Amino acid sequence: MFDIGFWELVVIFVVGLVVLGPERLPQAIRSVSKFISTAKSMANGVKEEISKELKVQELHENLRKAEKNGMEGLSSDLKSSVEELKEAARSVQRPYAKKTASQAKQEDKNTSSAPSESSDTPIDQHKAE
Repeated sequence: MFDIGFWELVVIFVVGLVVLGPERLPQAIRSVSKFISTAKSMANGVKEEISKELKVQELHENLRKAEKNGMEGLSSDLKSSVEELKEAARSVQRPYAKKTASQAKQEDKNTSSAPSESSDTPIDQHKAE
């Protein structure tokens, strides 16, 4: 990242020692190192997200190529990309399908056990007075 040699570090340390003093210099070094580590972790997170997005984009392009070719006579990497997309679609649909079935059962229970509402609720009665 930076091309800092030994002598540059010595100069920075001496200037920091003169400016900050021996009491505050260790705390300043800790703060700077914490900031640098946070910046590195954020940069790594961004790199990972970009990498994932590029892979998704590549899979979409491969799927488009496969659709154009009619899904026949595909190369091995295109076939593997299509299989990855199909598996990803299945994994996304499974939890949703389970959730909707359980929600439907819960809604059936709620509607059958819910008391019937009368047309004259306490609010309606209050408005009528």
